[in-house]
Amino acid sequence: MADKRLVVAISSRALFDLDESHEIYETQGTQAYCQYQVENEDVPLKPGAAFVLVKKLLALNEKFTDAPQVEIILLSRNSSDTGLRIFNSIQHHQLEITRAVFTSGSSPYRYVAPFSANLFLSTSPEDVRKALDAGIAAATILPLKSGDASPGDQLRIAFDGDSVLFSDESERIYKEQGLKAFTDNETQTAKNPLNEGPFKAFLMALNKLQTEFAEEDSPIRTALVTARSAPAHERVIRTLRAWGIRIDEAIFLGGMAKGPFLKSFGADIFFDDQQGHCDSAREHVATGHVPHGIANE
Repeated sequence: MADKRLVVAISSRALFDLDESHEIYETQGTQAYCQYQVENEDVPLKPGAAFVLVKKLLALNEKFTDAPQVEIILLSRNSSDTGLRIFNSIQHHQLEITRAVFTSGSSPYRYVAPFSANLFLSTSPEDVRKALDAGIAAATILPLKSGDASPGDQLRIAFDGDSVLFSDESERIYKEQGLKAFTDNETQTAKNPLNEGPFKAFLMALNKLQTEFAEEDSPIRTALVTARSAPAHERVIRTLRAWGIRIDEAIFLGGMAKGPFLKSFGADIFFDDQQGHCDSAREHVATGHVPHGIANE
């Protein structure tokens, strides 16, 4: 099962709430920030935007008796000295995270590939873009604005289609030529699978873990939540079929706001390329903005 391991790299600011520390860095400088972290290294940090997601990902390892199949890698712009508070917080919250990189201010994205990470989550749009350019699924984590995270132990992840799971080829036609041209194209090419987007490999890795369980007993549930509607649905379904991927729920909204549907699905995180959809989603669930494709040019 070694080929089924799921590796997620995450920044310290995505895992923990470092807003107060970051404000000290922004207003008082690096030295004051370092002093603050050292003085408070035994004070556990509060959970950040991706904390619940990480807890549920790590909990999947309890389902595998032979070897852990999920690993979380911490990537941080802190120094090893100030990073001691982060490691202490990891131990306090009983997170099984043992590998980490501390870069003392420089971008840590370059370590995503050597760790063979399937996904990179960060609060830095710059780092996320660099990871995407390197061919790695990546998203800027946007915290849930209000309310509680998804209840229950099952890990629930939702994806947008175009520019996330799939390429932006169809979305480009829609943006440049309008709805009729988009619909005509999708009808004519309904039996031709879409090209892959930046999150296909991550979904494939997730799906490999899912196949270890009967569908009714799976600790993972996925959903496609797309602005598409009939007749543009057929190409999406045929693409997933061609990839050999099982999506548990497919929601074709025809342009309706995605947030309420993501709340009903109970997503732990939702990935979308369009900022407007992300703003709607994060009213109800934690959201990852994927700065990829024509909507982000």
